[in-house]
Amino acid sequence: TLGFGMTTPATVAGKVFLIVYGLFGCAGTILFFNLFLERIISLLAFIMKACHERQLRRSGLLPPNFRRGPAMSGVGSLVGWKPSVYHVMLILGIFAITLSCCASAMYTAVEGWNYIDSLYYCFVTFSTIGFGDLVSSQNAVYQNQGLYRFGNFIFILMGVCCIYSLFNVISIVIKQVLNWVLKKFECRCCPKCHKSSARLGRRNAITPGARLRRRNISMDTDGQYDSDTEGRRLSGEMISMRELTASNKVSLAILQKQLSETANGYPRNVCINTRQNGFSAGVGALAIMNNRLAETSDSR
Repeated sequence: TLGFGMTTPATVAGKVFLIVYGLFGCAGTILFFNLFLERIISLLAFIMKACHERQLRRSGLLPPNFRRGPAMSGVGSLVGWKPSVYHVMLILGIFAITLSCCASAMYTAVEGWNYIDSLYYCFVTFSTIGFGDLVSSQNAVYQNQGLYRFGNFIFILMGVCCIYSLFNVISIVIKQVLNWVLKKFECRCCPKCHKSSARLGRRNAITPGARLRRRNISMDTDGQYDSDTEGRRLSGEMISMRELTASNKVSLAILQKQLSETANGYPRNVCINTRQNGFSAGVGALAIMNNRLAETSDSR
């Protein structure tokens, strides 16, 4: 993925071969970079964990004969400990700068470039930008040419792997910073947004995920509410009859009780032998019918 441009295919067969070979070659290269990133992160995590454990042992939080194992517990345990992404970024940055400085010293001595141009070439090459304004190994003759080309190959390979890993870690840091900024903006704009949505919201508007959120709330509370105001939806959500019944159990129960008492002639009492006659008390229209049948059977 460097693409310096000093050597390009000239024939049609060469261009077709480049397309086919580059399709699998670039995919394999990215896979190699990802595996390198995993290994370097694992190595850094192991080293940083060992340093953290040594620091805890010096501070007295860990016993001197402490060993890693599944039975780690207590304040000084390292269960679930992970290195900070900022520390990993700092270590990869130092390693990339050191590698670039060493490679720049070699290019300055062999290619005859000044040190700033060599550093510029290292960044352009290691980051796979590949402008092509400066390209190494283009002279006809070099002193110790084989050794120089081998060193050039090692520096480019290690540099690209290191910069690729550093870019991935930096992307994680950028994501964390953006999430923090968005959360700050959301906290500041939240009251205004809620006010505007409350003014413009319609009662029968459908909110995505409302039924799922309602189901989760009902599972957590077992479908019971302390009052008829709890568990109500916002004005911008559409509810079904089942959800209306579940969210207004108390008020519906009171209403049905009033209907039953009105039908029976309030404050008329229901017959005591209702359960004995096999009729359930219940509420609503079915309860009124059951009470009438209970009274009829009792009179018989």
